[in-house]
Amino acid sequence: MPSYTHLIAFGLVALGMVLTPGPNMIYLISRSIVQGQVAGLISLGGVALGFLFYLLCAAFGITALLMAVPYAYDSLRLAGAAYLAWLAWQALKPGGRSAFEVKALKQDGPAKLFLMGLTTNLLNPKIAVLYLSLLPQFIDPAAGPVLNQALVLGAMQIVVSLTVNAMIALAAGTIAMFLKSRPTWALMQRWLMGTVLAGLAIRMAVEARR
Repeated sequence: MPSYTHLIAFGLVALGMVLTPGPNMIYLISRSIVQGQVAGLISLGGVALGFLFYLLCAAFGITALLMAVPYAYDSLRLAGAAYLAWLAWQALKPGGRSAFEVKALKQDGPAKLFLMGLTTNLLNPKIAVLYLSLLPQFIDPAAGPVLNQALVLGAMQIVVSLTVNAMIALAAGTIAMFLKSRPTWALMQRWLMGTVLAGLAIRMAVEARR
C-alpha cells in the first residue's frame, strides 16, 4: 500500500489535472449543455472505461519498467515535471480557451455517447502522461509490491476524476453562464490552476535532481 502522504499528494495532483481543461472536460461539458445532463453522464461512463484501460496497461507496464531499467524513476519524474509545466503554461498563456465554451455537437444515442466518451479519453494524451510519467513518482518499492501501489493510486485518480467530472457535467450550464457573464472569475480560475500546476512541476523537478 502507498503511504498516506503519497496517497494525499497524488490525490491533489489528480484533482489539479482534472480541473485543468482538456479533451475530456471540454467534451463532457459541451455534451451536457447541448444534449442534457443524462447524456453527459452516459458519456462519462465511457470516459471511466478509458481510465480503467489506461490504469491496467500502465500498472503492469510501470512494474516491468521499474524492475528492468536503471534510473527509470528519474526519467519519468522529469517527463512528468515537463508535462505539468506545459499544462501550467496552457492555463496561464494569454488567450487561453475556456472549457466552458460550448462546441457544436449533434444529438447522439446512448451507445454513441458512451463510445464517444471512451474514444475521447483513449485519445487524450493528458491521461497517458498522467499514468506513465506522474504515477511512478508516488510509488515506493520499499513500501510493498509496485503493482499493488500502482493500482491503488490509479483507483484514487479514477474516483477523483469521475467525481469532479460528474459534478461539472451536472452543473455545466450554470457554470458556463456564470463564467460568460463574469470573465474575471474565469481568468482567476485559470491563474489559480496554472500556479498550482507550475508549483507541482517545480517540486517534481527538484526532487528528480536529488
